[in-house]
Amino acid sequence: MPGPSTTTKPSALDRRSVAALLALAVAAFCYVTVETVPVGLLGEIARDLDVSQSQVGLLVTAYSVTVAVVTLPLVKLVARVPRRPLLLALMAVMVVATAGSAAATEYGMLVAARIATALSQAVFWGIVGPIAAGMFPVEVRGRVMAVVYTGGSIGPMLGMPAATWLGQRAGWPVAFLAIAAMGLVAFGTLLAALPSKPTRNEHAGRGTTPDARRFALVLVTTVLSVAGFFAVYTYTSTVITAVAGMSAAALGPLLLIRGLADFGGIAAGGILSDRSQRLAVTLPLILLAAIFAALWAFGSDPWVAGGVVVLTGLSMGAFSPALQNRVMEFAPGSTDTASAANSVAFNVGIALGSSLGGLTLAHAGAQHIALTGAVFAAAAVVTSVLTTDPGPRREPANSLADR
Repeated sequence: MPGPSTTTKPSALDRRSVAALLALAVAAFCYVTVETVPVGLLGEIARDLDVSQSQVGLLVTAYSVTVAVVTLPLVKLVARVPRRPLLLALMAVMVVATAGSAAATEYGMLVAARIATALSQAVFWGIVGPIAAGMFPVEVRGRVMAVVYTGGSIGPMLGMPAATWLGQRAGWPVAFLAIAAMGLVAFGTLLAALPSKPTRNEHAGRGTTPDARRFALVLVTTVLSVAGFFAVYTYTSTVITAVAGMSAAALGPLLLIRGLADFGGIAAGGILSDRSQRLAVTLPLILLAAIFAALWAFGSDPWVAGGVVVLTGLSMGAFSPALQNRVMEFAPGSTDTASAANSVAFNVGIALGSSLGGLTLAHAGAQHIALTGAVFAAAAVVTSVLTTDPGPRREPANSLADR
C-alpha cells in the first residue's frame, strides 16, 4: 500500500491562492505607482536634489525605456528559474530599490535606484500573468487576470495622486518609503501564501492553444490600441481645455470618475473574457474608436468631452484583462516570453501614440488628436476581428510545474 500522499489538493490551496493573488495585485499597484510618482513631485525632487524639472522628468522616461528594452532578454534569461523564489527576489529588489530611492541624496543615486526597480519590473510583468493564472482553473483565468490588472489600474487613479499628496506634505522621500512599505507587505504575503508549485497550472506555462499567427495579430492589436489610447490620453488636459473649453480644475474629478469606470471595465472584461475571448477584446476597441470619433466630431461640447474621458476608463479597463487572457491562449511557446513580448508591444504603443498625438497637436491642432486616436483604435478593431477564436483547448505537454 502506498504511503500518505504529499500532494496538496487544489481545495487546500484556495485561501492561500486568493491571498497570493491579492498580493500580486498589490505588487502591480506598487510597480505602476513607483514608475510614475516623479510626475507629481517634479518640483520637490528638483529643488531637493538641485536639478532641473526636465531632469526629474527623465526619471520616468529612463524607467519606461529600461522596461521596454530589457523585458524580453531578461525573461528569457530567467526562463528556467523556479517561479516562487524568482518572484520573491523581484519583490525584494523592488522594496530595497524603492527605499533606496527615498534615501538618495543626489541625482545619480536616484537614477540608479530607479533603474534597479525598472529591471525588476521588466521581469515581473513577464511572469505575473502565468503565475497568477497557474493557481486557478483555466475557466476563471479572465477573472484572475482582472484582479491582477485592477492593482495596476489603481496605480494611476489612486497611487500616484496619493503619493503626490504625501510627498508634498511630508517630503518626496516619504512617498517612496510608503510604496516600499506596501511592497514589503506584498512580499510577506507572497512568502507565506504563494505555493512553490501551483496545483492547477497545466494551462499556465504554455499557450492553451498555441498559434504563432494569431499571437502575432494579438501583438499588433496591442500596439494599435495602446497607440490610439495614448495619442489622446497623453493630451487629455489640452483637449478638455483647448477644445471643450473646460476649466483645468475639471481634470482631477474627471480622472477620478474615469478611474471608477476603469474598475467596472476590468470586472466586465474579466467575466466576458471567460465566455468569449474574441468578443471581450473587440467590444472595448469598438467603444474606444466610437468615442474618439465622437470627440473629434463633437469635442467642443463639454459633456461630450467629459463623457469620452470617463468612457476611456470603461473601454481600456475591459480591454486589459481580456488582452492578457488572449496572450496566454495563443502563446506559441512559454507564456512568460509571450507576456514579455506583449509588455514590449504595450510600451511601443505608448511611445508611438504619445509621439503621434504630439505631432497631430503641432501640425493639425488639438481637435484632430481624437481623429488620430480613432484611426488607430479602428485599425485595432480590424486586427482583433481577424484574430479568430481557437479550436478545442488541449493540455500542454509542458507545464509551469515542470520548471
